[in-house]
Amino acid sequence: MLIVTKGTGSHHVDLKEYPLKKGTVLKIAKGQVHAFEENPSYDGFLIVFTEEFVLQYFSKSSIQYISHLYNYHISKTAVDGSNFNESFIEQLKDELELENTYAQKNIVAKLLELYLLKLERLSQTDHSPKQQQKHYPVFFEFKNLVEEKYTATRNVKDYADMLSISTKHLNGIVKEFTLNTAKHFIDNLVILETKRAIASSNYSLKEIGYAVGFDEVTNFTKFFKKHTGTTPKLFKTGL
Repeated sequence: MLIVTKGTGSHHVDLKEYPLKKGTVLKIAKGQVHAFEENPSYDGFLIVFTEEFVLQYFSKSSIQYISHLYNYHISKTAVDGSNFNESFIEQLKDELELENTYAQKNIVAKLLELYLLKLERLSQTDHSPKQQQKHYPVFFEFKNLVEEKYTATRNVKDYADMLSISTKHLNGIVKEFTLNTAKHFIDNLVILETKRAIASSNYSLKEIGYAVGFDEVTNFTKFFKKHTGTTPKLFKTGL
């Protein structure tokens, strides 16, 4: 989580550029690739916390909301937290500087938990709270399954079978949240993971293609070009 306290600039998350100013909060989820400017003209704080920390110290009810906040498929990456960023940072700094560290991890976790819940409430003011919709748990499970198994299958029916629903029903649910089909969602994730790998690793294109589920480089290249309009090689050259 990147919190900007003064100045302006930009930050890249999954190869998209986001403008920054005082009060901006960028939510960066597990697995997302992000990059700083070379000579940033802004100040702020980068707060890094692990999934294990959240699961151990946050309440279960809060985790449900916070997982939605970091679901970048349907949630905004940038939020304006001007109203409560400063108080959160001051409280966090004060706690971390105390000599008495009794229950410190728990206290830090509660400060972070409360802050993230406020961010979630703020991010919901511009659009309807999709996580309260009837089919959200199925969509969330589908998303998790695709992220876990996309290298093994890109077939919509396979995911529908895993969820014990029809492909028609699955498509309807995915369209409800993303305005696109389940197949579009799956293919988009494969492209995103490919771009992440190209941008953040030194693996060859053949190795990356194999890692995202393609046995043949030609099939990998055709798939990538079909969905992006360019080849993996040209994409890498343009970074």
